[in-house]
Amino acid sequence: MPAAPILVVVNSEDLARSIVLRLRSAGHQAYLVGGCVRDFLLGRPAKDFDIATDARPDRVSELFERTEQVGAHFGVVLVREGGSQVEVATFRSDASYSDGRRPDRVRFEAGPREDALRRDFTINALLLDPETGQVLDFTGGREDLRLRTIRAIGDPGQRFQEDHLRLLRAVRFAARLDFAIEPATMAALQRLHGLIAKVSAERIREELTRILTEGGARRGFELLDETGLLGDILPEVAAMKGVAQPPQFHPEGDVWMHTLLLLEKLRNPTVTLAMGALLHDVGKPPTFRMADRIRFNGHAEEGVRLAHEILTRLRFSNEQTEQIEALVGNHMRFKDAHDMRESTLKRFLRTRDFGEHLELHRIDCLSSNGKLDTYKMVLERLGELGEEDLKPKPLVTGRDLIAAGYRPGPAFGKMLAAVEDAQLEARVQSTEEAMALVRAEFGEPGDR
Repeated sequence: MPAAPILVVVNSEDLARSIVLRLRSAGHQAYLVGGCVRDFLLGRPAKDFDIATDARPDRVSELFERTEQVGAHFGVVLVREGGSQVEVATFRSDASYSDGRRPDRVRFEAGPREDALRRDFTINALLLDPETGQVLDFTGGREDLRLRTIRAIGDPGQRFQEDHLRLLRAVRFAARLDFAIEPATMAALQRLHGLIAKVSAERIREELTRILTEGGARRGFELLDETGLLGDILPEVAAMKGVAQPPQFHPEGDVWMHTLLLLEKLRNPTVTLAMGALLHDVGKPPTFRMADRIRFNGHAEEGVRLAHEILTRLRFSNEQTEQIEALVGNHMRFKDAHDMRESTLKRFLRTRDFGEHLELHRIDCLSSNGKLDTYKMVLERLGELGEEDLKPKPLVTGRDLIAAGYRPGPAFGKMLAAVEDAQLEARVQSTEEAMALVRAEFGEPGDR
């Protein structure tokens, strides 16, 4: 049968429904499956749409124009149309998992039952007929949705032995949906949490960032701690537990409780803001000192060092690493904002992605003493200042200094910085005034 285009596709859901209809018109079984069905039944918006069918991969590729066999051995084909794509997988059952990630071999099945039984959790094994609304449930997933429970299919230990990443996925689903983890599944998590060490850093990073950004970040990290996974993947964060803070500044309790409160206040955060919130005080445990009171001298600098180690270990991009380290390194600067020189404050306010710094400061304050005076002052100044105020066009350049007779060298940077300071503070407003300042502070060209 020749390939046929899919018509009237607006989004991934429309594409998925069109694929089901096309497969069925060609004589195949086809259902929506997995997370999209779970989210439909919970009344939540679904993002990713997957289809399970008895059609083999080659057959799927015959039926649709734009396809890519991303896992033909496992029966997986991507079908694309417009800017949308849907994963179409052949019904299958899995053999053993030698590598703790993928089955050694699969067997294609004629019906959906075996396909459902090889999945991870009951709530992710539901199939939906989009034409009739009928739900196929071979594992008790609908009841677990009603009970708000994460339950592994079959033997939980076997499920986690098959794919070790399921350890983190259980936590993510429980946190995102605000579900409990069923006791036998939790016991297996606590018994087998060390298997996460065998999972690639990239896969761990992906699950962690989803826990932090999909909702329920505090609940997620409480579960990571309860299961033992936190100490396996983020021992530097686990070290926050029991580290006391000065009660006059942190009535909420120790560093761990303070961090949990920040995570609770995240609302649709970027990955960098979420990681910044998680790691902003990671330098406190190693810098804890008891002097006249509890002190954490240099904890921001130590935090940057530890954050770099963590982010490198988890294979974050260079761009993300740079921003997260900046968030950790700058979070204590806000306490000095009222006393900053105008030029220093303006340079601070023009920090790249400053909105993330300001939001981290806001939730940091709300998670400790609750005082937002500095936040409000900075917000007010941002409203008053435009781009030209924060980063005005230079009055003097290196070419101007050379033309005036100054010899290029290390002093050029100091001269240009001095001019910019004066410009930001409105002490000079023309090139002539700026050059007069250079001569006054650094001498005439012949003096150097």
